[in-house]
Amino acid sequence: MVIERRVSAREVSPAEERVFSSLRPSRLDQYVGQQNLVDKLRITLDAAAARGESVGHVLFHGPPGLGKTTLSHIIAQEMGSRLVKTSGPSLSRPFDLVGILTDLQAGDVLFIDEIHRMPRPVEEYLYPAMEDFEVDFISQQGPMARSIKINLKRFSIVGATTRPGALSPPLRDRFERVYHVDFYSEEELQVIITRSAGRLELPIEEGASLELARRSRGTPRTANRLLLWVRDFSQARRDGAISLDTTREALAMDSVDEVGLDALDRRYLRTIIEQYAGGPVGVEAIAATMNEESDTLVDVVEPYLLRTGFVQRTRGGRRATPAAFAHLSLKIPEGLQGELWSAAGDSEDEKTG
Repeated sequence: MVIERRVSAREVSPAEERVFSSLRPSRLDQYVGQQNLVDKLRITLDAAAARGESVGHVLFHGPPGLGKTTLSHIIAQEMGSRLVKTSGPSLSRPFDLVGILTDLQAGDVLFIDEIHRMPRPVEEYLYPAMEDFEVDFISQQGPMARSIKINLKRFSIVGATTRPGALSPPLRDRFERVYHVDFYSEEELQVIITRSAGRLELPIEEGASLELARRSRGTPRTANRLLLWVRDFSQARRDGAISLDTTREALAMDSVDEVGLDALDRRYLRTIIEQYAGGPVGVEAIAATMNEESDTLVDVVEPYLLRTGFVQRTRGGRRATPAAFAHLSLKIPEGLQGELWSAAGDSEDEKTG
């Protein structure tokens, strides 16, 4: 089930991505946030350029919407190279990968999004390409099968993944540089929103940009998505300028509250609190009650609620925290208060479920 949510950091459509591409920085000195990553990446790029070589293979990992694709564009731009984009799910057969690899020119940057979803038979063709810039392609099948060695021009692979633990060790070890992309501060998001508004020629108040930053869940893609919605609202219902009052009215209409929760987030919390007395309850039971897919809840809804401390994963299931009760203006029943406060010691590692 595909849910289109403005607060989601996942890509929704190619049309939206075309709009976002016009808002992306093209150089490292224009990039906002991730300062330590940017400093180390600058050294890597400068050193490769000084040697006259392609940059070594780079892997970016972190939650969606934080700029991994943008960084791949910047690497290609800084190296004066062509960027070729694909994704793990689209490489369903070895032939798909071999066709892309043989078409690469010297110095090209191959960006593979969601690289952890690349099928293992395809992945194994990538190993010699990354190490020795050659690929052994098996033509035909059965007794007529024969191996053809194809030499490749030297290129760079930039991989992006939201699940680094799902990468096989042989693939992960072939990346020379591995960088974690983290969430952004409100101050950094405010700079991004102000810059995006400038590129869109939108007048925006400082208070409005700060309000958008507070509700953007630490994610630039969400920040830009909310900005575009407020722009549409202002142009349709107001004078086109983005004021603080207009921003709050537009976000209220879209059910995005002051901490960035939307209607689905709040329905999830209310299900745990009102249907299951605050938990613990298994995600399958929550999904059945909400009539949603459990994968949607785990992958789309829970990450932000876990990060903000509204939900805990425990050995017995999901629990709503006192912060969730307070945010929804719900009273914690007597007798449940001590149990909720002590649940933190019973929580599991976030990657379990």
